[in-house]
Amino acid sequence: MKSANEVLLVVDVQNDFMPGGALAVARGDEIVPLVNRLARRFSHVVLTQDWHPPSHVSFAANHAGRQPFETITLPYGEQVLWPTHCVQDTPGAALHADLDIPHARAVIRKGHHADVDSYSAFLEADGKTPTGLAGYLRDTGVTRVWCCGLATDYCVAWSALDARAAGFEAAVIEDATRAIDLNGSLDNAWRDMRAAGVERVQSADVLA
Repeated sequence: MKSANEVLLVVDVQNDFMPGGALAVARGDEIVPLVNRLARRFSHVVLTQDWHPPSHVSFAANHAGRQPFETITLPYGEQVLWPTHCVQDTPGAALHADLDIPHARAVIRKGHHADVDSYSAFLEADGKTPTGLAGYLRDTGVTRVWCCGLATDYCVAWSALDARAAGFEAAVIEDATRAIDLNGSLDNAWRDMRAAGVERVQSADVLA
């Protein structure tokens, strides 16, 4: 069992990110059994859930003449326009039915502000609006964050980077993630994480 100052952060293991979902991550369903195994090694697990209102600014459908995966500039920077996904209280936003982590202590819902996207579990995409996760982890004595889930190059990477920026040690369990890999985003994410001091590990390193 991992020590009490370590947390497993399980990012966005939701139906809309699974094969057949609205914003499918290729082979995303493959990680679910492994995430369950990893979670059993941690007394402290936190889940995240993408949780968008229908009017969310990141949805291509809310921008006339725009298509999914185009990029626009918003007040906080560049924004990829996504297919409508993880709309609050819809089946697509639900956690995968096979995710079995009954001892998870918290669920962080993100992306619920209509006018700003949120990849990271710690901060909205404006880089300043907190989710409250950093404070919660500090209050519970956490010093190290292990990240898994979907997708490697967006919500997992941004969460790991923000964990480092908030002063935590951070690692991404590579084989317990899957990527979207849009225009080189996966290579870019690993480069950014390496530069920030995020460890790149495999599940065997954790389960050993």
